[in-house]
Amino acid sequence: MTAIDDLLADFEVLDDWEDRYRHVIELGRELAPLPEADHTAANKVKGCASQVWITSATSGGTDDPVLTFLGDSDALIVKGLIAIAFMIYSGKTARQVLATDAGEVLGRLGLAGHLTQQRSNGFASMIQRIKSDAQAALHG
Repeated sequence: MTAIDDLLADFEVLDDWEDRYRHVIELGRELAPLPEADHTAANKVKGCASQVWITSATSGGTDDPVLTFLGDSDALIVKGLIAIAFMIYSGKTARQVLATDAGEVLGRLGLAGHLTQQRSNGFASMIQRIKSDAQAALHG
């Protein structure tokens, strides 16, 4: 079972939006900490209303490296969205990252319709950054 399968199972039992919202915040609280030194302008994600930082590291071969991500935000709900993005993408190969549609996963979680336009745009900016890092890892 993948992290996304676990997440989908968790969300299936949460009927109401308030419970799902609280669960997203809880995921953010459980996010691995991003070292203070990585809270830099270079790691900052543009297009987010809240402050968001994402770093990536690669391992494995150069033809399809595996990416792992760390991140942080100054807003709890956004930290939760970062955690969801990492559940979707972290530990995957660059090609898997590029082939995976996070919007589809958000829809299956029942989150897509509940996020404000600003949060949806911010999430899209995070995904764009993650995919950009994957593209860079492939073409190192």
